[in-house]
Amino acid sequence: MSSPATRKQCDFTKLLLHGYDVELKENSTQDFYVTFMGPKETIYDGAYYRVHVELPEQYPFASPSIGFEPNSIFHPNIDERSGSVCLDVINQTWTPLYSLVNIFDTFLPQLLTYPNPSDPLNGDAANLYLKDKVKYDEKVKMYVASSVKKHEERMLQRERDGTANNAQCALPEKKRDNGKGRKDEQNPSQNLSSVSTHAGSPTAASPIGSRPMSDIGSDEERLGTEKPTFRTEYEISDGEFAEADFEMREGGSDLDEEFD
Repeated sequence: MSSPATRKQCDFTKLLLHGYDVELKENSTQDFYVTFMGPKETIYDGAYYRVHVELPEQYPFASPSIGFEPNSIFHPNIDERSGSVCLDVINQTWTPLYSLVNIFDTFLPQLLTYPNPSDPLNGDAANLYLKDKVKYDEKVKMYVASSVKKHEERMLQRERDGTANNAQCALPEKKRDNGKGRKDEQNPSQNLSSVSTHAGSPTAASPIGSRPMSDIGSDEERLGTEKPTFRTEYEISDGEFAEADFEMREGGSDLDEEFD
């Protein structure tokens, strides 16, 4: 059984492998931002949302903290001012079987696709949704257009700052360009950062209850038949690091680990 520290690093890495753009906060893989695209074939299609993720010490036994950028989305179950999300699967029924990929591939797309105005965090959005769906859709699309503009501005700023591919910070500085060892060790940051330049593109999903548990957390469908193996390093205590080789197993729910 993997330790919480190992599981955190595995789930973070899997998020990168699924193509999500990740921007680290203070070089931490436990506190970061994920660019999440609105689900296709919904009124949120085309939006770019910056979602803040914090992993608690007890993760995955405790749920992650998930919040949209303030004032970036109009939705009955998302507080507009704080970005807080009202989602039972995160706030109440979370289990270690779920991962970060489930949140961005399934749970958030379902929330945006199937709002619940009877249990709102944004009363104005809930009332408008129930009373005038046409005006609700128009207001959502205004926020979508604003999110696209903000995303373009952020990307330009990151290019100017030289942090367009911020996930390279996932590994400590001393391990990035050692130029030694076997082929997959020569630049371990490349293995992580090269897949993080585009946000994931989740599609509209059916309600959680109608999806079999065997489908949740399955990576092989998205990654194909190839089982990538890569080496990464993570901090296990202050100033002490460990390395591990990971190989995606069949089904994608587990990772093989070979420690140094």
